[in-house]
Amino acid sequence: MTIPNTHNPGMPLNMDWVQKARINRSAIERRAATIPTRRAVKKEWQAAWLLRAITCMDLTTLAGDDTPGRVRRLCAKARHPLRLDMLERLGLSDQELSVGAVCVYPSRVKDAVEALKGSKIPVASVAAGFPAGQTPMPQRLAEIEQAIESGAREIDIVITRTHVLTGDWQALYDEISQFRKTCGDSAHMKTILATGDLGTLTQIYQASLVAMMAGSDFIKTSTGKEDVNATLEFGLVMTRAIREYHENTGFKVGFKPAGGISKAKQALAWQALMKEELGDEWLMPDLFRIGASSLLTDLERQLYHFLTGHYAARNHMPMG
Repeated sequence: MTIPNTHNPGMPLNMDWVQKARINRSAIERRAATIPTRRAVKKEWQAAWLLRAITCMDLTTLAGDDTPGRVRRLCAKARHPLRLDMLERLGLSDQELSVGAVCVYPSRVKDAVEALKGSKIPVASVAAGFPAGQTPMPQRLAEIEQAIESGAREIDIVITRTHVLTGDWQALYDEISQFRKTCGDSAHMKTILATGDLGTLTQIYQASLVAMMAGSDFIKTSTGKEDVNATLEFGLVMTRAIREYHENTGFKVGFKPAGGISKAKQALAWQALMKEELGDEWLMPDLFRIGASSLLTDLERQLYHFLTGHYAARNHMPMG
């Protein structure tokens, strides 16, 4: 059974399904260690994968010194992620190459929406007490409402880690369900699990299942603010939960690794993981995003190397 990826409607909390989950850490670690060793994607094929990675990026700025000017520059880069001369040499000058979304704080959503006017690039906003998830629930819900009112079409919410660490799956389900209800049909909801803050791989798998049961359209590894962010081990656990959820419900949930992904070879490893664990459908931006800020520069440099045989200086690949 396969259902188009619109909104994941969720389902009642199935505690039997959650509690029977068990993850073999050693097996996950062995499997994850093999992914970066892939050498099959070379030359034109590698360039194609790098271009696809650009279309799956959530180009992100989540800094305390974000300004309207910085957001406008980021959005300009989102619209035109590669230089025109490179697009021409790649034979893509007649195509609209852009990133998957621009991700900002709620207070900067209006700036991003204005800067992206006329494009098809959605604005994503973190919300619900990002990054710690420790603010009162009315405030967290109000952040979601504010971001949507300002024009955000994707909301990256954070969970209360305590619910996972104490095994209070009902509380986690109820919390995410409230966020889902607040997003309504106005925005896709990505649920950030903050995997580096969770106790075990089994708990990450269980939290992934609960998040999907509560109606998450995507599950996301990290805020980028934890000591440990996106790792392939976390990715394997979460994508296998996505696969099990799809097999049992027919609904496709997206996946977003975020935090610490700054090199093209890392993006290729994540793409390999998606292809091998979930299939080609999960290599498209409606089901796969990479949350990053500096990754785009390295993707550009690798594509420049493919075209010329040498690497351009980073200042030749400005962010905006």
